[in-house]
Order: sequence, then C-alpha cells, then structure tokens
Amino acid sequence: MPRTAASTLASPIARAADSDRRRTSASVVLRSVLEHGPVARSTIARLTGLSPASVTDYCARFTELGLIREAAAPRRSNGVGRPHVPLDLDDSRFVVGGVHIAVPYTTVALLDLRGRVLARRELKHEHTDPGRVLARAADGLAALLAGSPGARPLGVGVATGGWVDRDSGTIVEHPLLGWRDVAVREVLGARTGLPVHVDGHARALVNGERLFGRARGSTSVLHLFVGNVVDAAFATHDAVHYGPRSQAGAIAHLPVPGGSEPCACGRVGCLQAELGERTLCRRAREAGVIDGVNPMHLVGAAAAGNAVAARLLRERAAATGRAARLLLDLLNPETLVVTEVGAMHREDCLSALREAVGADRAGNVVATSFHDSVLAVAGGSVVLDVLYRDPLGPERQRHLEPVNSETPNVDRGRS
Repeated sequence: MPRTAASTLASPIARAADSDRRRTSASVVLRSVLEHGPVARSTIARLTGLSPASVTDYCARFTELGLIREAAAPRRSNGVGRPHVPLDLDDSRFVVGGVHIAVPYTTVALLDLRGRVLARRELKHEHTDPGRVLARAADGLAALLAGSPGARPLGVGVATGGWVDRDSGTIVEHPLLGWRDVAVREVLGARTGLPVHVDGHARALVNGERLFGRARGSTSVLHLFVGNVVDAAFATHDAVHYGPRSQAGAIAHLPVPGGSEPCACGRVGCLQAELGERTLCRRAREAGVIDGVNPMHLVGAAAAGNAVAARLLRERAAATGRAARLLLDLLNPETLVVTEVGAMHREDCLSALREAVGADRAGNVVATSFHDSVLAVAGGSVVLDVLYRDPLGPERQRHLEPVNSETPNVDRGRS
C-alpha cells in the first residue's frame, strides 16, 4: 500500500519524536525553575528558547501537580506594565527516598526536590545477605517517612558500587558484598509500593553535581569515587555515558605503576586494591593511628594533630590525583569531581591531589559538593535525575495527584 501524508504523520516514529520533544521541553522548563527561581515565565522563555505560550502551559501543569508555586510577591518590570509573578520550586510538599548500599552499612535518607537531605539514618550491616539488607533499607525508609508527617514520597533511588544495570534495576555484581544479579528494583518496589530506580554511585553523583552542585553548567564532567569501591563516571552535555548493560566506569582493576597491594583478581597493584578504604584503614592500624575500619576516625586523628594520620591521608590523595591524571588525559573533561575522604575534609589533601594531577589541570579539579551527605545524596540523586529528565512522564502522572482539585484542566496536546 502506498504511504500517504496522513499515514506518515500518524507513524510511531513521528509520535515518538513528538514525545521526546515534549519531554525535553518539560525538563528544561523545570530545570530553569530549579536553577533560577524565583523566575518569571518570560525569563524562562528567554533562557530555554521556548515560546511564552509553551512555558505558560508547562508551568500550569507543574503548578497543578505541586512541583512549582508562585512566589509570594510579584515583581514589576521597570515599574510599569503588568507585574511579573515569579515561579519557584515547591520544595515543601514532596520528598524522595535515597538508599546507598556501602560495604559496612546502608544509608537511608529523605531528600527534598532541591537535593537537600532532610533526614537520614545509617544501618550497619549485620549480614550482607541482599534480602536482609534490602528489607532493612525499606524499613528504614518507612521509619523516616513516619517521622515526616505530611511528606509525600515520589520514589526511591538506590545507589551502590560495583556493576549496576540501570535499565533492569539490578546489581549485576558487587564483589565486596558478594552480590550477583540482585533485583533491587523489584524487591524494594514490592516492599515500598513506590517507583524504584537503581544506579551506580559514581553516575548518581554526576547527576547530583549537575543538578545541585558545582558541576552545574559544565559541558563535560568526570567523577571519580574513591571509597571501599573505586569507580568513575563521565557525562557530556547532560548525558551520562553508560555503555552496554551500564558497565562503563569500571576502573577497579586498572594497573597502578609501582603498586604492591594484592588484589582479589589475583594480580598486584590494581587501582581499587591500592586506593580503597580497606587498604587505607589497614595501613592506619599498622601505624597505630586507629583501631577500626572507619576512615573518618583517621580524619579525626589528623584534625587532632596526629602527623602520621595526616601523612597517610595526603599520600592517598596524591595517589588518587595520579590516577585521575590518567583519566583526565583520556577523557579531557571540563570539570573533575572527586569523592575521596581526604580531599573532602582537608585542604592539604585536596592540594596534594591537585598537585599530582598537574598544574595545567588543577584548576578544573573540585571535591564533591556534598561533603557531609555524599552517600545520602547519591541515592536521592538517582530518582531526582529521573524526575528532572521526565517531569510529566507516566510515572509522575501515577504518583502525583493534582494538589488542587479546582485547578482547571490543561490542554495536554500543547507543546
């Protein structure tokens, strides 16, 4: 049968293109309110390049759903004409749950729509059985919500190290926890009754930085996460690179020249074995500085004047800088964000890291924006990224009921 103009216009490809365009437009409008609010609709139109009518339509939808609100006092332009009523994010109505699964403990948290941590709790792992860990995380979130009456949860974000397949919501492999093929989205979704999104913590924090942190506005961002797990994430033009089955960023077994630490893979000198917090804390115990496995105790000892503790932290930060230099040469990002305990809490460590990176790139290196809440923000950023990428998607329509039943319906066909 010959194709007609009507059949072309009604094709699935055309509908998909329209849907993508509407999703992108809705995203840039809500992001503009997040970044610039209180902001007038006319300013949003100028910033986004959308027509004033489209901006008005999207803002009406967001207001109806309770995502944005009109600011209290209208502003006049040069004292003449109709007052501009600025819009701002409504950060008082909704929360998201954040879960970060580390090796020794799980962090559960509630965050507002600006990525600010409202409440959190650390749940030490009595066992690393995935069923028990996820059940305790769900119970922990329920307890936080019970202590926040009136807060409406939009979803749950889960972040962790290892190999995480975002599309299936599965932790494919986390060697330090001994997990393989754990269906996190399915398990937590059934326990919480909320939409659940799962991602690797390095990628989650790239999204947190571009939404709420120092990397906002950067055209390309590299994030290096150095904890018990060492991994990385790279984003260009607001898009994080995932690769097949979300396996990008696996740098744990990159060889470190001169490295001496044995790795579970059978080799010596792998990046995670050299830089991981287990190695750092073991060296601190051997030096008689601490007697446990918490790197913050080493930071505390350094702050109290222990020279050996300070040296161990600087050495590790410098080694992190040398590893970062290799990644910088390969990817050449505009901004490098580092989540590493020394650089996060001590200026001498951040300086040592920057010096190892090299003077030509040191100015592009920053520590994470979330010094005191990085793990909670990692979990929350997973679901907040989904919200800001598709604020009017089917998931939002199911879980966001209009906050004012008298609000008139908006024409859903306008873009």
